[in-house]
Amino acid sequence: MKILMVCLGNICRSPIAEGVMRAIALKNNLNWQIASAGIKDYHIGEPPHNYSPQLRQKSGVDIPQQRARSLVAQDFEI
Repeated sequence: MKILMVCLGNICRSPIAEGVMRAIALKNNLNWQIASAGIKDYHIGEPPHNYSPQLRQKSGVDIPQQRARSLVAQDFEI
């Protein structure tokens, strides 16, 4: 299964959602392809917003390695 989390710039909501889904997939031994992207290219290459990793670390989901990217045509391929 492929899952893509999407938000505006890919530095706040979608990285958190990606991290949560990765943790769920890992915990349940699911072979899912999980990613996140933004619909705008404001923040390409930037890490998640300063508050995003802090919020997720409180729940045990770590996301500082993620980098923002924009949607690409390949994201819609099955």
